[in-house]
Parts: sequence; structure tokens; C-alpha cells
Amino acid sequence: MKSYFENCESRHDSSFEDFMGHQLSSSLCQGIPDNWNVGVRLSVRELSLIGEGSHRHLSSSIRLQIGAASIPKLPAHLCEVIVIQRLPRGVFAEPFELQNPHKHKAFRDIAVFGDTNLELPSFQSNRSAVEFHIDAGSNILFMQNNGTEFNLLLPLHARYQPLDESGYSVVEIGEPDMLMRCSVEGKQHKQSCLFMSPPNEKAKSTSATVAWKIPAGMKAHAGFVSVITFVTALLSTLSIVYASMFWSGTKVSKT
Repeated sequence: MKSYFENCESRHDSSFEDFMGHQLSSSLCQGIPDNWNVGVRLSVRELSLIGEGSHRHLSSSIRLQIGAASIPKLPAHLCEVIVIQRLPRGVFAEPFELQNPHKHKAFRDIAVFGDTNLELPSFQSNRSAVEFHIDAGSNILFMQNNGTEFNLLLPLHARYQPLDESGYSVVEIGEPDMLMRCSVEGKQHKQSCLFMSPPNEKAKSTSATVAWKIPAGMKAHAGFVSVITFVTALLSTLSIVYASMFWSGTKVSKT
């Protein structure tokens, strides 16, 4: 993901899908012949939002399956599942908050890429992505696996939304992108292999996208709220000035 955000200016889904489909697939594996079909299948079984308000958790259930066509002659290897969760402009993941599960070794690595400026409102922000690295075990390509599930819980926060007549802004979050990387012990050096499910064999979750209804201010109330805010700020300022003058006068009279 680091190379994508450094080299690609566009943040559209089509640009990212082109990066995943062409640049990664061009170097999927240099340690396994093309005629060895591993049959790696990664699918999202469930995608949902947990919680209420502007702070929620995105729950993902991911299944890894390895078909019967295993590779008995493959050297020793260590594999990890890489999950890339793309986030729309309206929400963000806080990097410091994600350090906690990383310290507890829930993941091998975790990182946030893209727009990590937490103070920007939705219309001034850009898209971001969270990349998880999950330990899948060693030598798993030697055997058939009917299904291993990984559960992810990603804390998300809503940005300030633009005004809307309905009072709400709807943000949709799609399924994550997934692949498996295996480090194969070579004679001279380690070789890294990437495995992705074919597009026509990817299983869809019960909910391909989840919608987050985020509260936003109404345009009809903008003028009234501005007046109330101005009057409140003015009265607070006058109160502070009066208290300062009164306190200074009290000290002078005592001396």
C-alpha cells in the first residue's frame, strides 16, 4: 500500500483495482511454477458496523481456504494474510489507536496509509486505507484447508460532514481486498509469493457494503446556530473581561 499511495495520485476505486490487478499480479510468485495450482481462496463472510454515533467498529470475518491441489514439493514456507480495508473520505482510522492491538500481537503488522489528518472535515479530506498483516502459519500449502477464519475489529471515527437538508450524511464502506503472501526458503535467498483468489471465484459476504448514517447539520438551521454561537461567545468574552476588571479593582482597593 505504501507504494500505491506514494506513486498514484488518484484515489478512485478503479485506480486501486488496476494497481491490485496488474502491478501485483505481474509478480505473484517467482518460487512456484505456473502449472502448480495452489487453490488459495480468500473470502469475506461477514461485514458489519458495531456501535452507535460517530465512533464505531467495522467488523470483518475473513475465511482462508486451500484446495486439494497442494504443493508437496514446495520448500519450507511461512505465510501471512494481508487485508487492505479502503476507507471513504467521510471516515478515518486513528493510527495511534491501532497501536494497541499491534502491541498485543493480534497482528504481525498494521499501518494506515493516505490521509491521516484527523482534524480535516469530510469535504477537505482524502481517502485512506488500513493494511493488516495476519499470521497464517507455516507450511500451510502442504495440506488442504477447509476453512480458517480471521476476525478483524477496526475502530473508525466519522469526520465532520457537510450540511444536508436531511440532517444526515450516508457513507458506504465496501469489502476489504485480500491476498496471501508466503516467504519460501530458497537455496540462495528467500522468495516471496503472492496468492489472490480469481475474481470469478471470490465469495461475496452477506453484505457487500455497509452504510454509516452520520449526523450532519441542516442548512435551514445554519443561520440560527451561527447567531446563537456568536451571542454565546460574546457574552462569555464580556464575562471574562468583567471578572478580570473586578478582580484587579479588588486587589487595588486592598493595597
